[in-house]
Amino acid sequence: MTSHAAPVLAIRDLSKSFPVGRWSFVGGRRTLRAVDGVSFDIAAGETLGLVGESGCGKSTLARCVARLLEPSSGSVTFAGDDITHRSMREMRPLRRLFQMVFQDPMASLNPRKRVGAILRDALRIQSMTKSRQDERDRIARLLEQVGLSAAHTDRFTHELSGGQRQRVGIARALALEPRLIVADEPVSALDVSVQAQILNLLKDLQETLGLSMLFISHDLGVIRHVSDRVGVMYLGKLVELAPAEAFYDGPLHPYSRALLAAVPTPDADAETHQARTIEGDIPSPLDPPSGCRFHTRCPMAAEICGRVEPILKDYGGNRLAACHFATAVSAGNEADNARPHISRE
Repeated sequence: MTSHAAPVLAIRDLSKSFPVGRWSFVGGRRTLRAVDGVSFDIAAGETLGLVGESGCGKSTLARCVARLLEPSSGSVTFAGDDITHRSMREMRPLRRLFQMVFQDPMASLNPRKRVGAILRDALRIQSMTKSRQDERDRIARLLEQVGLSAAHTDRFTHELSGGQRQRVGIARALALEPRLIVADEPVSALDVSVQAQILNLLKDLQETLGLSMLFISHDLGVIRHVSDRVGVMYLGKLVELAPAEAFYDGPLHPYSRALLAAVPTPDADAETHQARTIEGDIPSPLDPPSGCRFHTRCPMAAEICGRVEPILKDYGGNRLAACHFATAVSAGNEADNARPHISRE
């Protein structure tokens, strides 16, 4: 579900750098550019899925969006309000409007508090209730919303399963009636069967409450289940951004295509299809390659790729890619789709 109104979130040329190692008189300190010039919007009621290998900058970007980290440059605009360099005091009244769901609920929930107290703290910090009874009613509704019962109110988090803990994390995020949820690998620590339950819950909540969501994962199968659009990051750069259906039908960047090729396909032709891995190691983010950062692993790389950095270009249909040979990648997708498959019938 997407909207043509002003975006809930607008990221422009966002970068985040970290000094690394000890300072020296000879060379100073090295800099790790974890996020490098990323731009995108998220509309009301839309889910943008952000994918990439570990170390590509996804989680750092998420923390900049939620202002848990301050960007080094660029801007973060939420509901038309530039929050890039707001102080912690200025951010406090805005915090309830965008909430995070973390990868490890055991680490993000206070183990010394019962579930009811965890939700009560969230409500009280932002003065979301008017009385104790209102507070109790609100906690009961939140637990029901995420598929838990009132019996879970008095339990400690270590008494819950991984899926139940993540439901409590989601309930805590919903307690403040946010407009945007930033979900950072929210199902990667869960069993596959539980993952599906949490993904369905997030999707249902988004549709019911009209939430916008930035959903971060390294798993394209998970991203496909929840996303309206897909963004792909590589070494701090956004290399592709496209509507989900168009992306999965045929990505425009060789890295995106390689990620899709690496996903196992449990179909009738499984005996003839083998998931492929991306060749080569990810270069160090402290010393990224010149030109296109993927060219050291790209099967289509040419001389220009190591010399000129491609810009994120619009190829129509809201499809953007940063590749000198995006049209050739598209042609390769069409050839693959046209290739006959061997039926087992």
